[in-house]
Amino acid sequence: MPQTYLRFLNLASAIRGLPAIPVLDPVEERLLNGLASLLGAGREVTVLQAMNGSADTSPSTVHRRLKALHSKGLIAYAEKPGDQRTKYIQLTPLAERYYAELSRCIDLAAKG
Repeated sequence: MPQTYLRFLNLASAIRGLPAIPVLDPVEERLLNGLASLLGAGREVTVLQAMNGSADTSPSTVHRRLKALHSKGLIAYAEKPGDQRTKYIQLTPLAERYYAELSRCIDLAAKG
């Protein structure tokens, strides 16, 4: 049994249970992880791109989950000057803290 991975799962579960971290359903977590991956690579992601970017989730479901992530304080929307029609997704400081804590879990799990 891969002990490092199991330690990580236990630590990550504890992080997700902290009151400062909003509870995410599996679709929200998968969506947030996908957005974080794209944004972390320096890509810009619009709401429309996010809605149409999932092969296994309908655009309306993605839109509802984006609204939930926004209301939970994990993503924000930004506009480019002169174009108020297009909304770009950004991670908030709360989401950055969430991923920093998960990174810390990886480090702790690897140390054993």
